[in-house]
Amino acid sequence: MSGAELPRPSRRTLIGGLTLGTAAATAAAYGAAELVGPHEAGNPFTARFPQDGLVTNEYAYRNPHDRRARTSAEWVVTSGSLFAHSGDGWTGLPEVGETGPDSSRFTDSAVFRLVTRRRDFGSVIVRTAVRLAPPITTAQTPAQDWDGGHLWLRYHSPQELYALSFRRRDGLIVVKRKIPAKDASAANGGDYATLAEARHALPYGSWHQLAASAVNSRSGTVHLRLDIDGRTVLTAEDRTPGRLLTPGGVGLRVDNTELYFRDFAAAPHG
Repeated sequence: MSGAELPRPSRRTLIGGLTLGTAAATAAAYGAAELVGPHEAGNPFTARFPQDGLVTNEYAYRNPHDRRARTSAEWVVTSGSLFAHSGDGWTGLPEVGETGPDSSRFTDSAVFRLVTRRRDFGSVIVRTAVRLAPPITTAQTPAQDWDGGHLWLRYHSPQELYALSFRRRDGLIVVKRKIPAKDASAANGGDYATLAEARHALPYGSWHQLAASAVNSRSGTVHLRLDIDGRTVLTAEDRTPGRLLTPGGVGLRVDNTELYFRDFAAAPHG
């Protein structure tokens, strides 16, 4: 993959690139045969993006019945904005502010959360290529050690998932489990448990290949693995997975960082 700089499109280009708002219209923009209709558990998933424009955003998640909302048949964005740029996925600049229907004023992608609509990924391997900019801060999102990029596996809800951090501000790579919190005051209603961590600070501004997998064992544990640029950099075993033994969605989390990604695919593993 080339590390060449991608020109940033204008806000006008982002708004105008994809103007259809309903799920059916979005399917038409991509090719209806590829996006609508039932999915069988275990079928591979390959993300497809238009050339440029807003794909979907948090407004669509919060206002699914608003005709102005830009919905996607593949993705849900619970925070921030998902754009297409030259056929790649893009968070936009990491800003804070209400997106509105078309993210014309703010992306709100300083806190970016993206997950597939499909929730049938059990033993799965996710592959993608990513390029991150160095992390920033805003008045509402101060610097945190975990600022950067993370892959989600077995996503059941914002409170129940696996997070595999591939580039954090502090230079660590981490595998975590998140489960619903017993304490109602916990952040976002979930508790994180670190299953493994190591130091591997991949360079900013260039493309890197990622692969992340979650595979069930016969004994009822879940084996998790993170590969970066063709090398296994971290493994972990969750011996008490609970509901995370069952299938869920896959996706990306990005904090205080601009991210491009391409060739995002999920396939059965093991």
